[in-house]
Amino acid sequence: MAGQKTACLCACFILFTVAIEATLSGLYIDNGVDQTVIHHSMTRHERMVVEHEILELLGLGERPRRAGAPPLDRSAPSFLLDVYKQLAEEHEQARPTRSSEMALSGDEQHAIDESDLIMTFQSKRHHLGALRHGHGRHVWFEVTGAPGDASALMTAELRLHQAPTHTEDPTALYTVVAHRVISVDNMGSLQMEKVAAVNTSAGAEGWLELNVTSALGAWLSSPADNRGFFITLHPHSQPERHVKPEEIGLEEPRGVIVEGKQPFLVAFFKNGPKLGGADAGARRKREARRWRSHGYSENYLRNPLTDTSHWTTRSCEIQTLYVSFKDLEWQDWIIAPDGYGAFYCSGECNFPLNAHKNATNHAIVQTLVHLLNPTKVPKPSCAPIKLSPISVLYYTDDSNVILRKYKNMVVKSCGCH
Repeated sequence: MAGQKTACLCACFILFTVAIEATLSGLYIDNGVDQTVIHHSMTRHERMVVEHEILELLGLGERPRRAGAPPLDRSAPSFLLDVYKQLAEEHEQARPTRSSEMALSGDEQHAIDESDLIMTFQSKRHHLGALRHGHGRHVWFEVTGAPGDASALMTAELRLHQAPTHTEDPTALYTVVAHRVISVDNMGSLQMEKVAAVNTSAGAEGWLELNVTSALGAWLSSPADNRGFFITLHPHSQPERHVKPEEIGLEEPRGVIVEGKQPFLVAFFKNGPKLGGADAGARRKREARRWRSHGYSENYLRNPLTDTSHWTTRSCEIQTLYVSFKDLEWQDWIIAPDGYGAFYCSGECNFPLNAHKNATNHAIVQTLVHLLNPTKVPKPSCAPIKLSPISVLYYTDDSNVILRKYKNMVVKSCGCH
């Protein structure tokens, strides 16, 4: 943040770390003379409460549990990692630094911009996995962990990778069809419903995209009906003739799956967590009760970031605040970022309110009235006037990944209100 007047900014970091040996968990601040000191050393209970509150802010009841670091070589997390980097570059107004193998269509780009939450589902083995109905391929996804319901679903795509193959006629056209499996009888016969189709050539290479919004919507409403998709392939001009998917690289011979090329499902939801608004007051009351239930004093509920009694009085300005996910030891399920610069506003709104203080007209009038009657009318408050969002990319389990956008998380500028 080199452009944020670093010479006058107060360095303030939230470090939630395990208290071992000389390491202390707590809130570290600048004491005003270029020294970083600990403002409050957190107990184990306090750390647990803070962790719970951040999880609630992220829309999670509890942290996902995983055995190790996220494997980013799979297709599902790789796709969303590319989307995350694109969003990060847009927020920083930077030009893209890399091209993605997961080329995005115009419809996908629109869905990314409009959605609050994007989730990918990696294909998994299923008891129908060995099923062969003519020449086709069965793929199945665990969708019960989706945080949104059918009404929140904007669109969903099934992505299949087509590998290069040696064929006599690389220009030959084929149609790839995705069917929703309705039922399977005792003889292995399928009842299927066609949901999407896409054309490709025998010599093409890359990702095929099929719109399967209707199928995912049905499964979100009735998870027990999820029997997956059955993929069939036929020459474009001969819909009655089916060929094996491996003939044009839609499946490796003998069913071998290449790492990073697994089929996956991506769903876009307009269903972000509610931050602030009508729920904010109730959430703050719950937080206060929770802190008091753990025996914390009212003094600790006072925000140490806005308590400037231990600093030299300064005018209202933006201050540095960094929240570290890594220090919370969440790196086993949060893919990105390691943390984020939240910033905050602090300082006095004293007369006169110059233009650089970004004061509202009301704040100017309130300042004048405060000068006349300081015991009745308080000074204006130093508060954010511009905020920006962040995106967080995380695993929900060993395969499914979520990219969630959180509004109003980063202070961009401060002013007197």
